[in-house]
Amino acid sequence: MSVVAAAFALVAGLAFAEPAAGGASFAGVPAWVVWGGALVLGGATVWQLRTVPRELVLLMITACIDMIGVLMILPLLPFYAERMGAGGFMVGLLVSSFSIAQLVSAPFWGRLSDSWGRRPVLLVALFASAVAYLVFGFAGSLPVLFVSRIVQGAGGGTVSVIQAYVADATEPGERTKALGWLSAATNFGVAIGPVLGGYAAGWGTTLEGAGLLARGSAERFPGIGAGLAAALLCLVNIVFAAKYLPEVRVKSDTPRPRGTSMKAVTRVVSHPGDAPSRLIWIYSIAIGAFQGLTSILALYMSRTFGATEQTLGLLFAEIGVLSVITRVFVLGRMVDWLGEARLSRLGTVLLALGIGLLPLVPSLEWGALVIALWPLGTAFTFPAVTGLLSKVISQHDRGLYMGVQQTFGGLSRVIFPVVLGFAFDRDASHHAPFWISATLVIATLGFSFALPASVTARTPRPRPSE
Repeated sequence: MSVVAAAFALVAGLAFAEPAAGGASFAGVPAWVVWGGALVLGGATVWQLRTVPRELVLLMITACIDMIGVLMILPLLPFYAERMGAGGFMVGLLVSSFSIAQLVSAPFWGRLSDSWGRRPVLLVALFASAVAYLVFGFAGSLPVLFVSRIVQGAGGGTVSVIQAYVADATEPGERTKALGWLSAATNFGVAIGPVLGGYAAGWGTTLEGAGLLARGSAERFPGIGAGLAAALLCLVNIVFAAKYLPEVRVKSDTPRPRGTSMKAVTRVVSHPGDAPSRLIWIYSIAIGAFQGLTSILALYMSRTFGATEQTLGLLFAEIGVLSVITRVFVLGRMVDWLGEARLSRLGTVLLALGIGLLPLVPSLEWGALVIALWPLGTAFTFPAVTGLLSKVISQHDRGLYMGVQQTFGGLSRVIFPVVLGFAFDRDASHHAPFWISATLVIATLGFSFALPASVTARTPRPRPSE
């Protein structure tokens, strides 16, 4: 835990330090300090990778690069949308459009990967992301921004495929830890993406000055620099995944009956007492609250505490850094100590506290401290719940039910940003979204405590000799 505290101290110090005397800097801190801290974290993470299976390492690299591209864009989205006349409600709709496309496509991709294999479906998703980033780069209006989010969301339905890939490649006793490693890789991208996106945001002006873009392009298309950079990064990722990422799923020779996806979705609603249904509800409510608050966090911190774009980028980086550290150095030990069920409950409590306390803090510094509970809560909750889900469904339906989980998670990511954005606009203090989310998150403990003992029983980790 001392590693977590040290990393948070580094990020918090970077966010609120006084301006440097000169030279390249992040929020007034010399660049070498930032990159030095990043190298230390990266080196420690690589050292931990020595015990991780090769297939999982390659998937982690692919997922990390993909998330870097996502987070190069996401923190900039509310500001560009606001420049185009959007308020909190419209920003919520913009964020939700991604989830609408994702929830529609997730079961389809999961079922397809059960039959065709995980790898080809992942490559399709990466290509969709590259197209979405190009559309974002040349978006000069809100409708075009919506198109970019929908295209990216359609490819984003393959999150379930990535989770099924991990479940296929690991033993049940190691599955939650492996899912934590995967989410650590993506959150490493969360930490790096906003910083790179801040740099790339000004590339449009640079390209225009070099004569590579028509005069006025940077003003007409404010996201052109970040969009082009993210698209290029995504193309590199496609080449890497196509060359190195192996297939771990044996293709099924038995055709799946039509309507299976819809039956699985409706069963979650019609049989809420089933263990898979309870786990899916826990996941969807928690991730919807987290995503909904993330979509308005920039506006809230800016209007309440006067946070700048640079400071907000570092706050997002704080979430990413702590998420990585928790998943890499803490999650495995916590799973061994508490088991998946108890750990998910601890994560739920931490997330609810982090959400509920934010409206009570008096300053930006205290806000950064409270926000630190968000990555801790999500790091304990999401891998543990997904790991439990992978154990209660058959291997042949793993991709399908991971897709159903993403469908309900996507639905909540549609509803929460819209509802919370509406509450943000209506409440002069802007506190209502946090009270709503904290209440719903803590209420999911009822689903968790009602799980049968056969689900919550701890699975022993395999011995090294096994």
